[in-house]
Amino acid sequence: MRRNLLFTGLLLAGALALGGCGGDPAAEGAAGGGPPGGMQLPVEAVTIQPQPLEGGLQTVGSLRADESVVVRPEVGGRIERIHFEEGGRVRAGQPLFSLDASLARASLNEAQANLENSRRANARAAELAGEQLIARSDYDQTRANYAVDQARVASARTALEKMTLRAPFSGQIGLREVSVGDFVNVGQDLVTLVRMDPIEVDFSLPEGALPQLDTGQKISVSVDAFPGEAFGGQVVAIAPVIDPNSRSVQLRAQIANPDFRLRPGQFARLTLDTSTGGEALLIPEQALMQEGETRFVFTVVDGKAVRTEVTTGRRVPGKVQVVEGLQAGDVVIVAGQGKPTMQDGVPVMVLPPAGAAGAAPAGAPADAPADAPGDAPATDAADAE
Repeated sequence: MRRNLLFTGLLLAGALALGGCGGDPAAEGAAGGGPPGGMQLPVEAVTIQPQPLEGGLQTVGSLRADESVVVRPEVGGRIERIHFEEGGRVRAGQPLFSLDASLARASLNEAQANLENSRRANARAAELAGEQLIARSDYDQTRANYAVDQARVASARTALEKMTLRAPFSGQIGLREVSVGDFVNVGQDLVTLVRMDPIEVDFSLPEGALPQLDTGQKISVSVDAFPGEAFGGQVVAIAPVIDPNSRSVQLRAQIANPDFRLRPGQFARLTLDTSTGGEALLIPEQALMQEGETRFVFTVVDGKAVRTEVTTGRRVPGKVQVVEGLQAGDVVIVAGQGKPTMQDGVPVMVLPPAGAAGAAPAGAPADAPADAPGDAPATDAADAE
């Protein structure tokens, strides 16, 4: 009798063991690729809302003068006087150099005397021609001589004016290369004149940035001479052609420089403002995933991960614009979505973002208590990173 009872007990234990193996949740979870035992996959997520579409492109460039010219004489001669102080300010039209003009002045006086004789001869000929006392051809000749002498006076006056070199625009004068008494030749460098307010900066950007470029865009410039300071300006010109060697487009911007702190030739770091002034749905760039040409994110709906395909737009530092696929208020997973166990429909547990101790998980009510730091296993928290 005792042997029969023992045999019956063994049969009952085996049946129970077989039944337990057939319905093991852990085995079923492992076979389906999700977390074992129906556990929730720890993730981090954010609730997206419309944000200002701000952005900027960083590049480098070189400062240049708004206007710059090397003063050179059009005629040769000896320098008689210098009218400026080196490094000072000059006005437009102000004399800079005076060359010896004695010969030019004498030529003008001679031309003016000849012009006076021609004027009188032309007046007498006009009277005589009116009384028909001289031939018409004689009158025409005196009138032509008068016009020639007028042109000679104008030429002599121009030659005399060229003996004084004047500033073509207001600006700051450089260091002169000559002294009083030097004989200068045509085209010889005498001094440099620059206009530094406003000052300009030339820079280039990749051709892919063309859709984001337009005149009037704001820029922020910094230089090594003034660390921590930013100088504002705006784009005034965009080159009409692309450089075939660098595949980049050249731009020029102007910066107000009333105190002349910025100087031509300085190396500049600048940020071009590419914001549109509108709002858009932006997600952290680490939330975006891609398979082939398909871009997608994982959202949290009713405690489960949902794979959602999206269409992206512009990129700004650290974020990507979503044009289609998401709506304001959607909860997007930003950490943990790259785990092998992450699939569409997998239960997830939203943890506070790293470094936000005591913060409520995304999608939770504002008054819901946050998970205590010790509630989640250390291994799960590490996976969420």
